Amino acid sequence: MTRMGHPLVDEVAKKASIAWLDGRAAWCAWFDDALYAISGPGEQDLGELTSGVVVTLRGDHGGRVVSWPAAVARVAPGSEEWERVAPQLAGKRLNASGGAEEVVARWAAGNVLYALRPGDGAVVAGADLPAGSLAEPPRPTPAARPARLPFRLHRVRRH
Repeated sequence: MTRMGHPLVDEVAKKASIAWLDGRAAWCAWFDDALYAISGPGEQDLGELTSGVVVTLRGDHGGRVVSWPAAVARVAPGSEEWERVAPQLAGKRLNASGGAEEVVARWAAGNVLYALRPGDGAVVAGADLPAGSLAEPPRPTPAARPARLPFRLHRVRRH
C-alpha cells in the first residue's frame, strides 16, 4: 500500500537511519510508505509502541527537521509485508551476527517489527519545531558505575 504522505516526511525519512520515538533514539529504515523499526532481544528495546507516538527526524545538519504522530502497526512474521521488508531491513542492519536470512529468522522467533506511518495529526516542521531538547533521560542500568580519578604513581610537577 503506497499512499501520498507529507512530502517533507517522505524526503527526510528516506535518508533517516535514526529516528526519535517520543524522545528515544531508535535505529530504523524507510521503505515505501512507512518507517520500520525492530525491537526485542538482541536488538533495541523500544517497549510497546502504540499509535500516537511522535516520530522526530533530523537532517544532514544534525538538527530536527520534522515531527509527526505515527499510526503504529505490528508486522506479523510470514505476512506479505514481512517478506517484503524484513530482508531489506536485515541487509541494512550493521554489525548483525549472521547473514540476512539468519537475522530475519531470529527476528521472526522473538522480535517485533513495527511499521510507523504518518497518522492523523499535524506534521510539525521549520520554525514550529521546539528549540529545546526532547531527549528521554537515560534509563537506570547496572552497568553504570561512578567514575574514579586515574591512578598516579608519581606527583606531576610543573616547571
